[in-house]
Amino acid sequence: MTVDINRKHVGIIGGGAWGTALAATLHRAGREVTVWAREPEVIEAINRHHVNSVFLPGIPLNPKIRATADLARAANADIVLLVVPAQHTRSVCRNLRPHFQPGGRVIICTKGIETGSLALMSEVVADTLGDARIAVLSGPTFAAEVAHGMPSAATVAAANMPVAGQLAKEIGSVNFRLYHTSDVIGVQIGGAVKNVIAIACGIANSRGYGKNTSAALITRGLAEMARLGAALGASRETLMGLSGVGDLLLTCGYEQSRNLTLGIALGRGAALDDYLSGQVSVAEGVASAAAVAALAVRHEIDMPIVSAVDAVLNHGVDIDHTIAALLARQFIPEAM
Repeated sequence: MTVDINRKHVGIIGGGAWGTALAATLHRAGREVTVWAREPEVIEAINRHHVNSVFLPGIPLNPKIRATADLARAANADIVLLVVPAQHTRSVCRNLRPHFQPGGRVIICTKGIETGSLALMSEVVADTLGDARIAVLSGPTFAAEVAHGMPSAATVAAANMPVAGQLAKEIGSVNFRLYHTSDVIGVQIGGAVKNVIAIACGIANSRGYGKNTSAALITRGLAEMARLGAALGASRETLMGLSGVGDLLLTCGYEQSRNLTLGIALGRGAALDDYLSGQVSVAEGVASAAAVAALAVRHEIDMPIVSAVDAVLNHGVDIDHTIAALLARQFIPEAM
């Protein structure tokens, strides 16, 4: 039987900027979309005013996109997209499980690693949603541009390559071009590590360092990403693609990036807690820095940039001291 991909009902769990952007692009491609959001003001804004004025202001949404506080309603879909902050994924999935269809399909659109357990999001979902068929979506995508329908590309990963390809067809479109892979681990490593490197780039930018410094941080950050990926079983090819170097370049290069702007603020002297309290969206790199640094220790991997960001964010180490320590490192052969 031929699958009519244009009539799929997609449930989106998470009413932030990225969840809203995915709702917009999926509806534009002909899918029926239901968005679950935690915030009543987001639900009202989407349903009554057809805009997410909290997380993605100024971008009109089709009136047929509906928001709900009812997890069961959003879960009653052909495909469920998880678009909640990484550190809340486990608790949301626990609440979702009673409503989730046995063997249902779920695509993780969150970029991060759980602190404490150091679990990838695919592991968190497997722990909480039982026999769910899990895939991951990641790539160089600013939410506003996707919501506006600007051409973008990303990667969808599932353990079974044909399944990944089918999912790419079901949620992709002309202007949201999806490539597919079976490397579920690699796609997640790229999405988590790039946020940490972006914070480092932001700090360097705010300290007045030039483009040379940014290029060095991005390149050596990619090397750290590749080392962690190799230790966890990821393909190097994946990390050289959209979900690795592609996302790294976007997140480190433009101030639409929450993690880059966080680094800039810290470099200018802002206190981390004060800065975060004034933001409506989560900068995933803060928690990911601690988790990735801990994974590096566990697997005995040299990740000096990640370790330096973790030291600044989570251990109160002085920024200038940290920069000096990085620059004083021994000269070594260039290798991934």
